[in-house]
Amino acid sequence: MTAISGASGMCATPLKDLPEAVQRVAAALQAQGHAHMPQMLDAAARTAQQAADALGIRVGQVAKSIIFRRQSDDAAVLVVTSGDRRVDEKKVAAQVGKIGRADADFVKARTGFSIGGVAPLAHATPPVTLIDQDLLRFDVVWAAAGHPHSVFALHPGDLQRLTGAPVVDVVQEPADMAAKSAP
Repeated sequence: MTAISGASGMCATPLKDLPEAVQRVAAALQAQGHAHMPQMLDAAARTAQQAADALGIRVGQVAKSIIFRRQSDDAAVLVVTSGDRRVDEKKVAAQVGKIGRADADFVKARTGFSIGGVAPLAHATPPVTLIDQDLLRFDVVWAAAGHPHSVFALHPGDLQRLTGAPVVDVVQEPADMAAKSAP
């Protein structure tokens, strides 16, 4: 396994001085024995590209969290995928039932996090969670830690351990692969 190291665009902030949502993520990580605590970035990373730029990593190494709204029971559905992939809503629906878009108010109410800082764990109300298998192609990924300026490092397999979620195929086929498979 590859060692996880910090990136240059980060600042050291004592845990007690972190935003409440980041403290919640840190507590959940600590309770599960995860070795890498949240780190604050110097600049906001609301998108996968912004996070990759701030961390000096490939955009695919960003474990982005996308929230949908399940229509049958209004539950939050969290899909964690690589920053360089797009979620295939039909594949997600095949796993969890019909879904719709979630607005910022829904995301904040269900997760306790604002869009751009949704962590894969420590949600206000536990969501239905799916982890995309494409994340497993990396040794190390970075996920939001409850705030647009906060991230934490982990090995992709740790996502399943930390969330208990299944690893499934829920992304669109990359354009170059689709072109190769066309007749």
